[in-house]
Amino acid sequence: MIKNLKITVEDKTYDVKVECLGDDASSAPAPAAQQASAPVPTGGTILPCPLSGKVVSIEVKVGDSVTEGDSIIILEAMKMNTVVNAPSSGTITAITVTQGDTVDEGQALLTIG
Repeated sequence: MIKNLKITVEDKTYDVKVECLGDDASSAPAPAAQQASAPVPTGGTILPCPLSGKVVSIEVKVGDSVTEGDSIIILEAMKMNTVVNAPSSGTITAITVTQGDTVDEGQALLTIG
């Protein structure tokens, strides 16, 4: 059974579809994980993609320290580049996309711990 859910990440609301695999809702995957192309670790701040496009470059790697406002990912949409900045200071704990990936708005890009 497919359920439509609404989740909020950093004051932005996203509509997600979740497939319930068992007889009860407890067996359904976490909604935030449904947004990503790769598993998203729990804890930290998950950075959602601000728009649909293509990952041009990733300016950080796991373990890097970032300061709020640092450039961390560059996306291309409609032949224009968009710089995605760190929403908070911390350490990059996971990157769920790779250069060249096509991404959707709301999809998890990385996690800052």
